[in-house]
Amino acid sequence: MPALLRHARTTYGSAMRAALAEGGFDDVPANGMYVIGALAITETPLSQIIRELRVSKQAAGQLVDALVLRGYLEREVDPNDRRRLTITLTERGKAAAAAQSQAGEAINVELLARLGETKIAHAREVLAALIDMREEAEAGD
Repeated sequence: MPALLRHARTTYGSAMRAALAEGGFDDVPANGMYVIGALAITETPLSQIIRELRVSKQAAGQLVDALVLRGYLEREVDPNDRRRLTITLTERGKAAAAAQSQAGEAINVELLARLGETKIAHAREVLAALIDMREEAEAGD
């Protein structure tokens, strides 16, 4: 199962990388796709998104710096707490997120055509159970 999950993930990753390159976003760093995509679809704090990447604080800082320098993210002082910074997607970041999303949706459409709704729903249940198992194990640590 782990090998299947790893190889299956590359189907999405490859399609998204190709869409980014085609859209002129070929400078998105390796974990940058995850950060850009997560910021585009959720209000999850950046700190949690970075935690989910499971990288060091130094690597996370370098990733955010690279995304800011390349025009995907913007850093601003939080108007409610001047000690904090807020990170948001720039227009370039939003465009990259849209390219990623469209590529992912194309994979989803093809999967649905190949397997049907029932099998897709079952696959989502299995994946959600695996996530729950990880979260429960981490909570027990």
